[in-house]
Amino acid sequence: MILKDQIKNIFVQVDDFCKEFDSQIKQMKLQALGDYKKRRNRKSVISDSEIITSMIGFNLGAHKTFKHYYKHIVCG
Repeated sequence: MILKDQIKNIFVQVDDFCKEFDSQIKQMKLQALGDYKKRRNRKSVISDSEIITSMIGFNLGAHKTFKHYYKHIVCG
C-alpha cells in the first residue's frame, strides 16, 4: 500500500506540473505564431502526466523491462 500511496502523490505533483507547463506552452505558441495559423490540438488516449508517472514508477521498481512493468503493474 505504501507504494500505491507514493505513486498517487507522484501523480498529483506531476499532473500539477503538466497543467502549468501546458498553459505556458500554449501562451508561448500564441505569442510566437499569432492567431492566423492553424494548429493541431488532438487529445491523446493517455495523458502526459500518466506517461511520466508510469516512467517514474518503472524506475523506482525492480522490473527488468518496461513491457513487463506496463502489462502486469500498470494495466493490472
